[in-house]
Amino acid sequence: GLLTLDEGRALDGERPVVADGDETPVHELIRQRAHRQPDHTALVLSHADRDAEHLSYAELDRRSDALAVHLLEQGVQAEDVIGVFMERSLELVVSLLAVMKCAAAYVPLDPQYPQERLRYMMADSDMRLLLTQERLRDSAQLDPGTVMVAVDRLDLDIDVPTPQRAVHAEQLAYLIYTSGSTGKPKSVAVAHGPLSMHVQAIAELYEMDPDNRELHFMSFAFDGAHERWITALISGSTLVIRDNTLWTAEQTLAVLHRQRISVACFPPAYLLQLAEHAELQGGDPPPVRIYCFGGDAVPDATFERVKHRLKPQYLVNGYGPTETVVTPLLWKIAADGHCQAMYAPIGQRVGSRSLHVLDMDLNPLPVGMVGELYIGGRGVARGYHRHPWQSAERFVADPF
Repeated sequence: GLLTLDEGRALDGERPVVADGDETPVHELIRQRAHRQPDHTALVLSHADRDAEHLSYAELDRRSDALAVHLLEQGVQAEDVIGVFMERSLELVVSLLAVMKCAAAYVPLDPQYPQERLRYMMADSDMRLLLTQERLRDSAQLDPGTVMVAVDRLDLDIDVPTPQRAVHAEQLAYLIYTSGSTGKPKSVAVAHGPLSMHVQAIAELYEMDPDNRELHFMSFAFDGAHERWITALISGSTLVIRDNTLWTAEQTLAVLHRQRISVACFPPAYLLQLAEHAELQGGDPPPVRIYCFGGDAVPDATFERVKHRLKPQYLVNGYGPTETVVTPLLWKIAADGHCQAMYAPIGQRVGSRSLHVLDMDLNPLPVGMVGELYIGGRGVARGYHRHPWQSAERFVADPF
């Protein structure tokens, strides 16, 4: 991607795209939404041809409270790591929220991952217990010593006292594993403060509000998935979750229409498939206001085709390594704008972050020189969980 250099040598003096938000833990922000709009639909589980079930904000808050209390009764302590090994479902989001409410940290485990990778992640994270579903018990039993809780066997539709566990900004919120393309996957430790800052900044950039309906399409093992479910719920939006099957382009377009989706995020290659199928299908495009993409470079030809066929109000390109809390840079352009480059730019900083292009000795470089992008400020992970030597190599002191 291309970095937008407004200030020349260093980007630290660049005006932030959005104002820095507070660092209230995201589960508290979601609870505030539940109190303000208890009957508004929070979650919908959608199949390709029909909708399965839904939860209001009040029901989401009540069920996640009940599960959090159950976890506390099991002896879960602050910063204990809780594995979440579930198929895509409403109870998956309930579980992630419940883990945060009891001051523990979740690590998402995709049941479709190879067993060897899952076994490594379970051991490496040193998880306290594993949340799963009854139908997955056998496949989840990769370590005989792991304590498992089948969330779908619990009665969570009950009123319980609100879990009273204080959470501070530097406390661990979740672990997310890198792809492992350069070796074994590394567990990136994301704290509550940087996470809250990031999703509030993203919510402002996406202009999220209770009228938005977002399709959640990507795997929960991917860091971008957690930006999206949290951002939608702190904004009071409705989150429509794809079921456990990977839909065809035709099925996805049908859901975008049926569910009146206003925000949708896809890998660039899949977004291009949607545009191509929409061309063949004809008719009106889906009512999507924002399409976002990320993870791969997006050629200008793809950008133009999506813009002209799907006709959103905006297109957004998110960029950033997992270690910098999902997307520390973002490029947002109106649909009548032009890319003016071979690939979509990676944009400007999001929230309370600093950006510098430096040489090998960490000196700022002038415009036109090739260097490395260093990302700092509040939007950086704590490091790699239980791997201090790797953290010391990749997370360096800010010389500025």
